[in-house]
This record gives sequence, C-alpha cells and structure tokens, in this order.
Amino acid sequence: MSKIKIALAVTALIGFSSSVTAEELRVGTASQGGAFYPVGQAVSTLVNSHAKDLTMVPVVTQGSVQNPKLVNNGEVDVGITNNNLAVFANKGILAYKKDGAMELRGLGALHFSILHMVTLADSDINTVADLKGKKIAIGPAGGGTIPFTKQVLGLHGVDIKDITPSFLSYSDGFSQLSDGNVDAAFALSGFPAGAVMQARVNKKLKFIKITPEALATALGKYENYNEVTVPKDVYDMDDDSVVLGVNNLLFVRADMDDEKAYQITKAVYGNLGEFQELNSHAKQINPENSKKLKIPLHPGAARFHNE
Repeated sequence: MSKIKIALAVTALIGFSSSVTAEELRVGTASQGGAFYPVGQAVSTLVNSHAKDLTMVPVVTQGSVQNPKLVNNGEVDVGITNNNLAVFANKGILAYKKDGAMELRGLGALHFSILHMVTLADSDINTVADLKGKKIAIGPAGGGTIPFTKQVLGLHGVDIKDITPSFLSYSDGFSQLSDGNVDAAFALSGFPAGAVMQARVNKKLKFIKITPEALATALGKYENYNEVTVPKDVYDMDDDSVVLGVNNLLFVRADMDDEKAYQITKAVYGNLGEFQELNSHAKQINPENSKKLKIPLHPGAARFHNE
C-alpha cells in the first residue's frame, strides 16, 4: 500500500474514532421566538467546533424556570437560566420547593434578559396599572416570564388574578398581539427578541411603562434585578424605554466532570468573538460577570475564568 493510501486510511480511522467517542450533550434553552434558543444554538456550535470529544445540540424547553429542573434530573446536561432562578433552585424554594435544594454550578455569564411588556402603539394601556381586566400573553407555562410578571404586577398593586393570562410561546403570543387577540404580550428575553421583531413588521408597538416608584422599589427589593434602557431604534418605537432586566447564565450540575465543564467553558468563553458573530446577544456579555454569579462557579469553569 502506498504512503498516501496509508495516510488517508489513518486519517479516516482517526475521524471515525473521534465521531464514535465524542459524547453528545444537550443544552436546555426555551421556546422559539425568544433569545435562549438561538443562544443555545450558538453555544452548541462553539462546543461542536472547539470542545475536545464533545458535541452538543440545543433542546426546546419551557424556559428558564424549567431548565434547572431538567439539568437537576439529568434530562439535559447544560441549561440557560437567570441569576434569580438559579439561586431559588439551589435553595429549593418557590418554583423548586417540590424538587428540593439543587446543586447547580455556573459556567459563565450570558446576556441580560429584560421583561418585555409590550402592547400596540395606539392602545389605551400605558402603565402596568392599566392591565387590570386585560388579556395578556405571558409566555409558556413554566417559563421565567411568569414569576417576573407576578412581581412587577405586585409592585403596581395588580394581582395575576386581575388579568386574563394566556400561556403561549413568545412567537405565538406576539403574533396574537399583532392580530388583536390579546391586549398585551410579555416576554422575559434578551433584546432584540425575534418574536417582538416579527410583530413590529406589521404593527407599531410600545412598552408598557413601569412607574419610577415601582422601579426604585424593585431595585431595592430584588438584588438580582437591573435597570436597563432599551434604545427606541431597537423596536422602532417613539421613545427609549426603561425596563427591568436580569443577568442570565450557563449552568450545569455540580457533579459534572471537571474536565468536561472546562472544555465547555473554554469552547464558549474562549471564543467570545466567534460567539458574538454567531449571536448578537453575546455582544452584551461582560466576561467579568462570570466571576460575580449568584451561584458558585463549577471548578472546571473557575479553572478557565482564572487562567
């Protein structure tokens, strides 16, 4: 056999061996139309390209509330959620009371999610107090929009029982808003959110305002919340909008192998420029925030971030 044929045979064998031994991981995202799913796609692409002996696929889930449960019970290996919910999951409180305290660890910070509270520009709904008696799409059941919504409503003296909630995916919810079947649509998502962008194509939109008093109360009461300004040109609105947001993170179970966690973290955060090319939300990532997560970093992730 010629040297060329031998070389080709060895290369083919190595490629076959690599494809056989590579472990496929699953990353829990959210419903399509928000930011988590395309972010999960980008993370998967980075892992597939740069992590040794690992591959990854994004999985549609109910979102940030469900993802800690899915990671905890092993249905997915990696998840996306926000700082608030990660803390609740590790304490086993609120939405995670039945599950008990979890042992989740961070891989790194992601973009901010903001609470999109959106209605049509010509609607008589202007502030949260105007939502009483209205039909509102508040995201899929089990998603992170719902607990956030309850808190924001409460800050304005409105209870979830005062509205008619419609549990729809972000895409369906904003489509229903455009069609006039709901009075407002909510989404806890990075911006720009695909569902909102799609609704904007046919209808002029506006954010429902949070009062300055409620905003100040929220920032004082909920330490994981942040004040975020959305420039008017993001969704072609008349004015900039001040909204509440929360930092998202990539996380795993504490018992994940250190080397595996390191490989995932390095593939994602060691190629931040490529991440930003794959997904615009990655441009909002501040690498230093990975050291300021509200849950501990996984040792494998800490190894990378401290290199």
